[in-house]
Amino acid sequence: MDFSVIIPARYASTRLQTKLLQDIHGKPLIQHTYENAKKSGAASVIVATDDKRIEKVANDFGATTCMTSESHTSGTARIAEVLETLSIDDEQIIVNVQGDEPMLGAEVIKQVAQNLANSKMKMSTLCENVIDKAQYLDSNCVKVVFDKFGKALYFSRSPIPAFRDEADFNIALCFKHIGIYAYRSGFVKQYLTMHSSNYEQVEKLEQLTVLSEGFDIHISKACVPTGFGVDTAEDLAKVREALQ
Repeated sequence: MDFSVIIPARYASTRLQTKLLQDIHGKPLIQHTYENAKKSGAASVIVATDDKRIEKVANDFGATTCMTSESHTSGTARIAEVLETLSIDDEQIIVNVQGDEPMLGAEVIKQVAQNLANSKMKMSTLCENVIDKAQYLDSNCVKVVFDKFGKALYFSRSPIPAFRDEADFNIALCFKHIGIYAYRSGFVKQYLTMHSSNYEQVEKLEQLTVLSEGFDIHISKACVPTGFGVDTAEDLAKVREALQ
């Protein structure tokens, strides 16, 4: 199986300034993400950025980079520009790994690509069990429900499934979505022609437009723990401790 990894790496960050360039044990955050992607067996790993500072840092540690527009509102749109710029074949499997995921291991990057290759669905992604009720109730934790064939039914910031009776709460039925995607290059271009669905607009989850348009998304449990991404200074401190 042949696949490529593209890492959207936007410079601007509202909750943690210059987060992709923050130091984690002698390396910028983006380098940890890149090195994990390189270990996945991907045919190529590209850092797609909108800023010369990230481009320089990435080039200094040996990454392949592609400059993209500052106007993109999603990582998928940034990836689409890379695909167009580099004339990547429509059948090529692309894995979207967000730049602020320094703990996302090579095993899960390969897993999501393999799941797409083995599936007839248009996208694949991953999930993990919710760890406690607080996380289940947290609107920042995106939850997902799926059928026995691994087809995603819905993603939500609200607690799903909703237990009608409190006494029936079963954490084993609750899964959080891991924000990594695989899709073929041609589908990325098709996605950009879709109008944002009402569900995407209210939940602020772009994958809901894919479901609303009638396309299937494959989902399975991550084969190893995925750690956590970096959005805040507190997240950065947790990652530094975990990777020490």
